[in-house]
Amino acid sequence: MKRGVGLLRVISGSRKGHRLKSPKGLDTRPTQDRIKESLFNILGDIKEDSLVLDLFSGSGSVGIEFLSRGSKECYFIDNSLNSIKTIGYNLDATKLNEKSKVYKNDVFKAIQILGKKNMNFHYIFMDPPYRKNLILSVLESICENNLLKNEGIIIIEHESELILDTHIFALNKVDERIYGDKTITFMNKTIRRLTNGGNISRKL
Repeated sequence: MKRGVGLLRVISGSRKGHRLKSPKGLDTRPTQDRIKESLFNILGDIKEDSLVLDLFSGSGSVGIEFLSRGSKECYFIDNSLNSIKTIGYNLDATKLNEKSKVYKNDVFKAIQILGKKNMNFHYIFMDPPYRKNLILSVLESICENNLLKNEGIIIIEHESELILDTHIFALNKVDERIYGDKTITFMNKTIRRLTNGGNISRKL
């Protein structure tokens, strides 16, 4: 399905209401505003000193939302030049450049680089291309490179037909929400439930 160029918005925080561009192309699926709003309602208050990693960033909409809600810094990773340019445009528009680092790179290479720098993140968001069998490999690489803080959370946007196991490597599934053909899965290093997430659920 052709998606073309769309407009998103910042849902809440210091940049609330700012419009964001989404990259042009067939492979880009910007996280819809209603899903993004639900995602952040589940997470609750965002840690003010938090570091965020936005993998397969696309428009950068989710990472920008974290920054708008108080995160200290976000690293945006995408291998598409079109996406990198769009992220740059959106960061300029929201004046969040100083709190951002944007890298055009393969996600696996980027994870290794960040691991060698001993980077640890409070929040890691990933929205890889659907039906490419990338999620398990990315999660394995995140664990091997120790990118997630002990109290951190990984948020995965994926196709609803894919049901992730309750335990994957050093991670545990603590919540899951379905939005039609998209699902958001939350994982952390413990079985601690999310503050606003309740028990694991297969539907919103």
